[in-house]
Order: sequence, then C-alpha cells, then structure tokens
Amino acid sequence: MATRAGSHLKQTEGEEGQDSPRTHKCSYCDKEFCLKSRLILHLQTHTGEKSYQCDDCGKRFSQLGHLKGHMRTHTGERPYRCEECSKQFNRLGTLKIHMRNHTGEKPYRCEACSKQFSRFGTLKIHIRTHTGERPYQCDDCGKRFSQQSNLEDHMRTHTGERPYECEYCNKCFSQSAHLKKHMRTHTGKTLYRCEACCKQFSTLGILNKHMRTHTGQKPYRCDACSKQFSDLSGLKKHMWTHTGEKPYSCEECSKQFSDPSRLKVHMRTHTGETPYRCEQCSKQFTQFPNLKRHIRTHTGEKPYKCEECSKQFIQLSHLKSHMRTHTGETPYRCEKCNKSYRHSRSLRAHMETHISESL
Repeated sequence: MATRAGSHLKQTEGEEGQDSPRTHKCSYCDKEFCLKSRLILHLQTHTGEKSYQCDDCGKRFSQLGHLKGHMRTHTGERPYRCEECSKQFNRLGTLKIHMRNHTGEKPYRCEACSKQFSRFGTLKIHIRTHTGERPYQCDDCGKRFSQQSNLEDHMRTHTGERPYECEYCNKCFSQSAHLKKHMRTHTGKTLYRCEACCKQFSTLGILNKHMRTHTGQKPYRCDACSKQFSDLSGLKKHMWTHTGEKPYSCEECSKQFSDPSRLKVHMRTHTGETPYRCEQCSKQFTQFPNLKRHIRTHTGEKPYKCEECSKQFIQLSHLKSHMRTHTGETPYRCEKCNKSYRHSRSLRAHMETHISESL
C-alpha cells in the first residue's frame, strides 16, 4: 500500500533518451532530487508528516536525525566541541554556526544594504527593518513585532511574569538582557573598552554603537528621505515621522508619542516631577535642555549669533525669530483675513480682534 508521501513520487529520465542520472521529482513543487530518500524527506515539508516521536516529551519530528539531536536536550549530551574555545554543542550544525564567531565568516548578505550576517535567521529578521514587516502580533493589545522573542518579552508586560532571577539577590526580571545588565552591579564586569577614549562597555554591540560617535559612521539610511543614522533605533524612530505612527500612549490622557523619551517627559505634566535643578537659584525643570537654557541667564552666554548684524541670543528659536527682521518673512497667517506676522505671539494677539468682533 502506497504511503502518503510515496503517492507523490515521480521518476524522470534524461531528455531525448540521453544517458543521465534518473531524478525523483516532487509532485507538489516539481523540485528534483538525485536520491529517492532525499525526496521522501522533502515531501514531509508538504505533508507535515512527523514519524519520529520523543519518548520523554512526546514532541514529534520528520527526520530521525532531528529526533536524535532533540534527545540530547534531555540527556545533556554535547558531543561536538569547538577546537578554538572548547565550548560544546549538542548539534553539529550549531557548532558550525558557532565557528563563524572565530572565523568572522558572514555568508548571508542583505540585498538592500549589503550588511552581512553569520546566520540566515538573523538575515531574515534584519530584512524586516527594510520591509517594515511585523508578523508577530500581541493578542491583548494588537501591537506588532518583527521577532517572536520581542513578542514574548512584550507579553510579560501583560502577564507580569518575571522568569529571570538574580542568583545574588533574588531580584526578578522580565527579560534576560535586563538580568544580565543587573548582574554586572554585583560582578562589576565590563569587558569591552573603546580604544579612542578608554570608556568601557558591557557588550560588544554597545561598544560598536559608541564607536560611531568617534568615526561619524551612519550606516542606517531612511528610504523615504535619505537621512542617515548611527543606530537602527534612531532610524526606526525617524521612520515614524513619515508614517505618522505613534506607538507610545500616555495612560493618563491617551496622548500618543512616536518616541518613548517624549512620553517620559510628557508624564511629568501629570506627576509634577521636575528632576533638573539649577545650582544657582534652585529653580527646577522637567527637561534638561530647559535647564541648560536657563543657566545661560546666569552665565550671560549667548551662543547663537546673527550673521547679518552680529546680535547674539540665548536660544536658537530667538535667533530664528530675529532673522525674520532681516528676511521680512511672515510665516504666521490669520485664517480669517490672511494677514501675516513674523511671530506667533503677534498672530495670537491679532486673533483676539476677530474674537471681540464676533461678540
């Protein structure tokens, strides 16, 4: 009796009776194989057949080799050892991927930006930064993610689950990255040093990002306006200025923001928090830039100079407003009578005349 997979086996010969190896063709997708056994394995990707079952946990597999590799997760066996660092693995494929950390091999290239990766899965995830694809959606709030792991981390904001526990103080965290960062408060471990300024970093990725402050490198480009950024998060935030997306919402008033830092600043309008204090007069501010501007009232510093008349200003906005006295620009226009003004405050005062006329 023909098996489910066997009923879809086809054999083909060389064209026009020529001597050539007989091939076995898949009737689902017409892919050809030299060995019948390879085709049978391939057919299971179409049928979903999983003939091999783990006796310990019941998980099923389409290939015996996959089951054997899985069994090592139960036995703890790791027969494949890296000759460079002696790290051991339960699968040969995992060892091969690990070896690229030593050789620097990155065989997978992004066609959009030419960035290279050591793993195909990492390339697939990276490509979504270009396509904007977010295939993983939260069932609770509808938020979408480009990676399954990011969705899993996010779900813990709903469940409150904190599965990562510090072995020193028993503090728990929702993400392994947060635990790793916390652990350094106990160990004091800083591994990566910047050769330019000797600053130390806990991860290589953070060091690489920091190095761009020295090199000026901006490898991430916006497809919409060609603006470039030194890190991917900066590009993502910028893209929201084109899409209008504002994923960060205030729980108090539902106002939405494209940047989490802006939401944090906004929240201070509800909490009344003013964390930035002037050492001269003890005046407090919700934002650090506001404190910097205020300090200039004590120091007398005026860093913004008009190129036309050399007049100097404390704030850039004051210089821009002043420049209109030279250019004659009047960008603030009344919607009632089309009269225009150099300053927004002048327009507001003018609008009062219309309000009084309507009374």
